[in-house]
Amino acid sequence: MSVSCGLECMVCLGCSRWLWKRCTYVGSDDSATWTLATPDEFEPVPRMCRAILAVYEDDLRNPKWAPEGGYGINPDWVIKHVSYEETQGFAPPYLIYADHRHREIVLAIRGLNLRKESDYKLLMNNRLGMQMFDGGYVHHGLLKSAIWLLNRESETLKNAWKSNGSSYRMLFAGHSLGSGIASLLTVVVVNHRDRIGGIPRNLIKCYAVAPARCMSLNLAVKYANVINSIILQDDFLPRTATPLEDIFKSIFCLPCLLFLICLRDTFIPEGRKLSDPRRLYAPGRMYHIVERKFCRCGRFPPEVRTAIPVDGRFEHIVLSCNATSDHGIIWIERESKKALEVMKENITVTEPPTQQRFERKRTLEKEHKDALERAVSLNVPHAVSSTDGPTEDTDVVVESNTDEAPLSELKSSGSSTNWDILVEKLFSNKESGNLILSKDIRIEE
Repeated sequence: MSVSCGLECMVCLGCSRWLWKRCTYVGSDDSATWTLATPDEFEPVPRMCRAILAVYEDDLRNPKWAPEGGYGINPDWVIKHVSYEETQGFAPPYLIYADHRHREIVLAIRGLNLRKESDYKLLMNNRLGMQMFDGGYVHHGLLKSAIWLLNRESETLKNAWKSNGSSYRMLFAGHSLGSGIASLLTVVVVNHRDRIGGIPRNLIKCYAVAPARCMSLNLAVKYANVINSIILQDDFLPRTATPLEDIFKSIFCLPCLLFLICLRDTFIPEGRKLSDPRRLYAPGRMYHIVERKFCRCGRFPPEVRTAIPVDGRFEHIVLSCNATSDHGIIWIERESKKALEVMKENITVTEPPTQQRFERKRTLEKEHKDALERAVSLNVPHAVSSTDGPTEDTDVVVESNTDEAPLSELKSSGSSTNWDILVEKLFSNKESGNLILSKDIRIEE
């Protein structure tokens, strides 16, 4: 009897301890040890949020969400504003914009529309480990959409960049569902830059706002010098390792689902997570906007922390009433603007600004190198060492479980495919008018 009571007490104590840790875990804990971002590196974020918001507008000259602080979109500089009818379900609506003030060509993609079946199809077109790409795993449906989008708009982007001068940057931005497409589109563009006019790699950037988990850890770290993820405090999506299609199947009981995910992920060892090559993560370098603290009411002046984490990369769901509201693009835009203003007010100039920018650039490069080495030291599958570095011409591995006939001409030894051969098949199959990505991806033009 006493043994039974003792076991019951131990179980109760263990459950109470776990519950206390879960309830006291706040979003700011994820980035507690990270360094603060600088105004120069964070400055494009509010503009990218405004560009994404512009995709939601029906009339850019009379916007529903009035811009503030000079972040508005000039309708005369919009090159394309594409609706659902034009994308035909292959991608969410998007906008291509030439920002002559900041010398940027921007492709912005909107997030998930809960009323559109085509968005759900993109999101649910995936199985764990279904799509291997560039030495890692990616979300199958989002990659398919990114390939379609690049095929459709590569000439537009190329002409926009060449006609406005080679000093213009090429920026890809997306929110939620669109962030995953923008991230994978950036990976494809970086590896085949001739598709948009041979633009240098250092002029390509991606801003994934409230990012979906769309690529394996080795790719997330490998492209951290190109892709930036912006996360507001407790946002649930970057922390949700469960396949997104399972979440939306259970959307009517989301709190229950989040609790079960929280329970499961708490008891999975960190080493087991890192060793799973199929596990998807939020991409690139992380910028975490923190504005609330534990046991303190209300919002505080936001601060932005940044790092390229390998282990502890937003692994725990935060049990917070703000977990879904922090996912909204409008809130992210507002808080990113506030955070940028706070950074500019607090900065103290101790040396010439050009020298500061140079030192910060070297710091970012070192952080990327350290993250790559950390991934190798933790035995992350397919991790690239810093001596190898991110390559411009990479191999693509495509796996499929479908019953369709294989494309033997795309296969090479070791089940890998030469990038140039694959891209040629992707983009230049003129006779059939189809794009072929793998055995089970066929995109009609």
